[in-house]
Amino acid sequence: MSLPDREKTELNHLLRRIALAGLIGSLALVSACTVRPLYSSAPLSGSQASASAELALIGIKPVNTRYGQQVRNNLIFGFGRGSGEPASPVYSLNLGVTEAVESAALVQVGTDEDEPTAGSVTLTGSYTLADAKTGVVIASGKRSITSSFDRPRQEFAAYRAQIDAENRAARELAEALQLSIAQDLVRHGKTG
Repeated sequence: MSLPDREKTELNHLLRRIALAGLIGSLALVSACTVRPLYSSAPLSGSQASASAELALIGIKPVNTRYGQQVRNNLIFGFGRGSGEPASPVYSLNLGVTEAVESAALVQVGTDEDEPTAGSVTLTGSYTLADAKTGVVIASGKRSITSSFDRPRQEFAAYRAQIDAENRAARELAEALQLSIAQDLVRHGKTG
């Protein structure tokens, strides 16, 4: 029988200490995380209401444009999970949606003019969430979504492609705004 090599045992002890320190450090980092399900029906810590229940209490003010109305309709559907707007909202959402349409590619045709063949629609939504009774602003933010489309030579087809791109951008913008507003409610202690 031989005795263990002193250098190997010291190296093993050092590696164990490093591994233990790394494990303790990892646990400390993970314990600082506040990961939780955003749309869970269970109440969040310190609150009686879930995030999805709080979202269902938001009333959205009317907007003036077709694409703004698309965003608003998608938000109403998302907030209420298909049940529509609340009868007596606790929160009031002031929504502003702007649009920018750009030509993304040009092709040289037989004449002196270039003809656009692709475009992009950028919808930017800005919001202010306030308490419906007091008018105190709880949160505000801004999100943008870009949707690309092909622009064929036929006028109606080009118009319809742009409308379809607006609708896609409106759906995606509503999802981004819904997530942002839910995070704002959680951050400001309205749901936990």
